[in-house]
Amino acid sequence: METPRVVIFDLGKVLVDFDYGLAAEKFCANCALKPEAVRSVLTSEILYRYETGLMTRTEFYEEICRATGFAGDIEQFGSFFADIFTPIEPMVELHAALRARGVPTYIFSNTNDLAIAHIRHNFPFFRNFDGYILSYEVGAMKPEAKIYEAAERQSGHRGSNLLYIDDRPENLVTAEARGWQVILQETPDKTLAAVRQSGLLDRRAGG
Repeated sequence: METPRVVIFDLGKVLVDFDYGLAAEKFCANCALKPEAVRSVLTSEILYRYETGLMTRTEFYEEICRATGFAGDIEQFGSFFADIFTPIEPMVELHAALRARGVPTYIFSNTNDLAIAHIRHNFPFFRNFDGYILSYEVGAMKPEAKIYEAAERQSGHRGSNLLYIDDRPENLVTAEARGWQVILQETPDKTLAAVRQSGLLDRRAGG
C-alpha cells in the first residue's frame, strides 16, 4: 500500500479520553436524579440530535433540564457538560510528530459545539490541524457516508491517500469501503506502530 498523504484523527478516545460520568456527578448537585440516571440522559437520543445539528445549544440545555430537573443556568450547564476530557498524551505527541514532517492532519468527530469550545480553549494541540470535520456542522454522524464525503472535500484527497485513526470499528468500515487506509485505535502504542508501518514516520520517531 502506498504511503498516505493525509492523516485523519477521530477525537474522542483517540486524542482525548472522556467520561460522561464526571458530568453526571456535577449535575446531581442541581437535580433530583442519581448520577447513573443523569448519565443516561446525557448520552441519550437528545445528544444524538444535538451532535447532528438538529438543535441549538440552548435547545439542548432546555431538553436536558426538562429530562433531569437540572436547576443551574446555561453557563453552569455548559461547564459541567463539557469538562469531561483529558488528553491522550502519546497520541498528541504522535500528531505533533506528523505535523513536524509536514503531514496534513484533520479532526473527524461526532461531537457538539460545547465540547469543541471547551477542547479548543483548554488543549492547545487542537488548534494545530489543517481542518475539522464535525458532525454538528455537517449535519451527519459517522458512519453515515455524508460526513466522509465532507472529509474528502475538505482534505482534497480520497481513497488510499487518506489514513484514518478511530477507536470504533463501525466507523472504519465506511472508510475502508471508500478506499481509505485505516487504523483501529486499541492502544496508543499499537497506533504508533501502525503509523510507522505506513511510512509516515521513521522507526525512531514519535516515541
